[in-house]
Amino acid sequence: MAAPLSVEEADAVNFMSELNPIGSHEPVNILMVDDQPGKLLSYEAILGPLGENLLKANSGREALEHLLKTDVAVVLMDVSMPDMDGFQLAEMIREHPRFRKTAIIFISGVHLTDTDRLKGYERGAVDYISVPIIPDLLRAKVSVFAELHRKNRQLEKLNRELEQRVAERTEELRESESQFRSLANSIPQLAWMTHADGSIFWYNQRWYDYTGTTLEEVKNWGWKSVHHPDHLDEVIRKFQHCIATGEPWEDTFPLRGKDGNFRWFLSRALPIHDVSGKIVRWFGTNTDITDRKQAEEALVKSERLAAMGRLAGIIAHEINNPLEAISNAFYLLHDHPSLDEEARYYSRLAEEELARITHITKQTLSFYRESQQPMAVSLSEILDNVVELQSRKLQLNRIILKKDFRTAGTIHGFSVELKQVFLNIITNAVQAMPDGGELQLDLIESRDWKTGQGGLRVSICDTGNGIDSHNSKKIFEPFFSTKEAKGTGLGLWISKGIIQKYGGNIRFRTMRFKKGNVTCFSVFIPGNAVAESAHLASALSA
Repeated sequence: MAAPLSVEEADAVNFMSELNPIGSHEPVNILMVDDQPGKLLSYEAILGPLGENLLKANSGREALEHLLKTDVAVVLMDVSMPDMDGFQLAEMIREHPRFRKTAIIFISGVHLTDTDRLKGYERGAVDYISVPIIPDLLRAKVSVFAELHRKNRQLEKLNRELEQRVAERTEELRESESQFRSLANSIPQLAWMTHADGSIFWYNQRWYDYTGTTLEEVKNWGWKSVHHPDHLDEVIRKFQHCIATGEPWEDTFPLRGKDGNFRWFLSRALPIHDVSGKIVRWFGTNTDITDRKQAEEALVKSERLAAMGRLAGIIAHEINNPLEAISNAFYLLHDHPSLDEEARYYSRLAEEELARITHITKQTLSFYRESQQPMAVSLSEILDNVVELQSRKLQLNRIILKKDFRTAGTIHGFSVELKQVFLNIITNAVQAMPDGGELQLDLIESRDWKTGQGGLRVSICDTGNGIDSHNSKKIFEPFFSTKEAKGTGLGLWISKGIIQKYGGNIRFRTMRFKKGNVTCFSVFIPGNAVAESAHLASALSA
């Protein structure tokens, strides 16, 4: 008959029963090891109400086979067995990594000294039960270790599920980041992100493609290196103001590309908040608006030209009547008997120039209105006439004139406007050599350098000061002049427009040498424009 429970043992049984009520769990395996079948039956009868899977083994070898095949929560074994005692079996179980945490409870029918108990604990025992066995105490102790095993198994399952969820979430984040990068790299804008303090930590690929920089060069506040120095201070001031206030940022400024040229960008940035409303980062873009800005500038320029045209029309209308009076006076003067041949020559020359002024006036009143009377014009004669008009300035400036006309250069066109073109270019060349120099005029049959189209080419070269590279793109723009207050800035612009009417072009180049500079203007008129003018003249004469 079993001995009664002590107060402490009864409290332990009650506590363990509350901790693990019977039937409220998934069964675990409990291995019972004893060489006496009767004892195994008694253990089975005591532990049966726990609802666990009870496994029986009659020897240490049989116990090891169960352990290798199944997941065992608790091993209940007799200390004294003939082939392999409990201490040896416990030591073998503990040597296997899989069973190092398996609970082992020894059952001893003899009195064990403290030394024996210490030996058992060293071999891996977690508890001892003495014979006679108290059923409630055995069930309570086995139940505790079974529940611990069950909880550990549940924790391991939760850990595996958590690891799987973390892996899935990590993969989702990786896919989301990949999608974001693909989207950010596909947009036409330069894109970037900053920390809450405005220091940039990420750029899209288009930023690197445009600027030619690396992240190490432009991270944090390194982006200042690609900004134009004239705009940088104002950009920083506005950006820092928005960082401090949390307001969306917008600004327009130039950024330097990897080719060294600046382009204009419309830049915007919006704050990104966390769930509490705190700004955690900023997302910004730079949109290239150079073409749009140039179109706006062209529109402003065209409006300015329209205003200039209206003013020029008014002025031309006012001077038209006095010009007619002067023209009539010269008409009466050139046959006056008091004039000798030289005076008549200069009178006719002045009358021709007056006719040119009259033509310019009419051209201003109806800008670029095509004449209906094209006629045969010799470019060599036009050049000679222009040189004759500039002869006094050539002498005063001690300019050496050289001419090489390899063709008469006859075309069907309008002599007055062609004379205006070459007068503008030659006058500029003479004014560029106030202290002397050399003026070279060439007229040849040639081909366009780009299209290969045949035609006539007039080259006008001087050894003056030359045209600076920063002025080369503006030289044909209206109102631009290198003569400061002396020039109107319209001569070359008008000349280019006249030549373009013929389908031709005007180009120039300044070459700098140790002994001086050479600036050449090349005027090309294609052959098809000449043929079309000739066809028009034939049709009109018919």
